[in-house]
Amino acid sequence: MNVIVTDAGFRQDDWQGNAVLDLASDTDPNTVDLSAAPGLIRVDFPSFADGRGFTIARQLRLRGYKGRLRAHGHVIADQYAMARRSGFDEVEIAPDLAARQPEAQWQFRADWQRGDYQSRLRG
Repeated sequence: MNVIVTDAGFRQDDWQGNAVLDLASDTDPNTVDLSAAPGLIRVDFPSFADGRGFTIARQLRLRGYKGRLRAHGHVIADQYAMARRSGFDEVEIAPDLAARQPEAQWQFRADWQRGDYQSRLRG
């Protein structure tokens, strides 16, 4: 079973909704019908080097999506702050990645709002 990473650390998947919209990393976020979108959209990361999912998340949030947004796949702990800043609520990783990058590495990056250069520029 995959591991869900949040600002509070590792946890089991608690999604109780009946539908999940899975988006591939090459999805054009402008083509996603948000009026029919379920409460959870999961964006695939086929590789940690593929950052298109961050753009998808940002665009969905800018278009007004208020539901749960989950990064799924090959996201590494170093990318957690970027995932949160771009609009993801959580990250879903495989158990083998969780073993290689334990909870402490993810929690180290959980204070994702601190050190954001854009916030400092706006402030």
